Amino acid sequence: MSFDYTPFFRSDLAAPAGRWGGFPAYNFVGGHNDAKSVPVDDLMASAAAVLAREGHALATYGLSSGPQGYRPLREGVAIQLKARAGLACTADDILVTSGSLQALDLINAALIEPGDTVILEEACYSGAMSRLKKCGASYIGAPLDGDGIRIDALTAILEGLKAKGVRPKFIYTIPTVQNPTGSVMPRARREELLKVAAAYGVPIVEDDCYADLIWDGNRPPAIKALPGGGRVIYCGSFSKSIAPALRVGYIVADWPVLSRLLPLKTDGGTGALEQMVLSEYLANGFDGHVTALTRTLQGKCAAMMEAVNQHFGSAAEFTAPKGGIFLWVTLPDAVDTGKLFKAAGAEGVAINPGSEWSADAAGGSHRLRLCFAHPSVDSIREGVAKLAEICHREFGVPVRSANVQRGGS
Repeated sequence: MSFDYTPFFRSDLAAPAGRWGGFPAYNFVGGHNDAKSVPVDDLMASAAAVLAREGHALATYGLSSGPQGYRPLREGVAIQLKARAGLACTADDILVTSGSLQALDLINAALIEPGDTVILEEACYSGAMSRLKKCGASYIGAPLDGDGIRIDALTAILEGLKAKGVRPKFIYTIPTVQNPTGSVMPRARREELLKVAAAYGVPIVEDDCYADLIWDGNRPPAIKALPGGGRVIYCGSFSKSIAPALRVGYIVADWPVLSRLLPLKTDGGTGALEQMVLSEYLANGFDGHVTALTRTLQGKCAAMMEAVNQHFGSAAEFTAPKGGIFLWVTLPDAVDTGKLFKAAGAEGVAINPGSEWSADAAGGSHRLRLCFAHPSVDSIREGVAKLAEICHREFGVPVRSANVQRGGS
């Protein structure tokens, strides 16, 4: 007979989790990627090569590279960042983390105290918002346009806070393939952002986890790579460019910042095998893999947009993303996507309700985020058709369960 721990649990715990029952038939949630694009053979070869050469380093925490992570991986990351993002850094400027979420946790632990304020994007990564709430911080959503944060709106927010005697702890942005909108902030906007942040004395946290997945390959320089980038803490990840389950991310920051983050990373080190294999793979197959993956994802994105157009018609509005793995869809105000999430989930269609990805939860209640990376093209078409049927039944939207395909949105 099991022991009853109920009286011993903390009173502020989240609701208990249910047992996982497997993926739904039509899975449009999370940051999953295309399974067939995982470079399995190359990763196996990389694992064999690096273990044969350096496997005995597994006898020590940190692989004899110190607490910042496996040095050959950090050196490889520095090479990639210089080539792809114009960001000049060295291995000593990099801290390897267990995914980008740990990177955000470390940054928050170093900077955030209860009652602090953070500015982020009005449509934003839910993980960033939930972590700030957990730290007792409040956040303000800055309006977006097709190029990212609107500088005029950001300036107004900063000026309003200044008038109240409040200086935000940082501005959080996903400038390159924004999550969930898929926009890419051009260089000029990045430079403006840096100038405004400097004028108000506020740091920037730049989350670049999707930056490799741009359809046209035209990746702007990282904000941290631009003049004045010393105020930027940069986060990256291999979850979206190679595989989410690897759980390897990193932080790039100047030593005065890294020296305060390192004592907070008390996990004994990010997974050693993953770091070793990634280091070997970066030098041998990464660039070609990203090119092929991006082509695959662009095809799936096109299938998703076509399906939404066909089955929702003019009831659904979206802007074609410039990369990444998500489509951000706006439905009529009458549709509550939180309720749609429950109704669709009961019938095997999983979606992310927009309230979870919006700084203003109520304002995002008629939006939804659809991940197109993991399901097949056939599943995308079938799942969106089923979602439209459910939405029609629950909310009368679209007016018919299927509409004549319209043009682009």
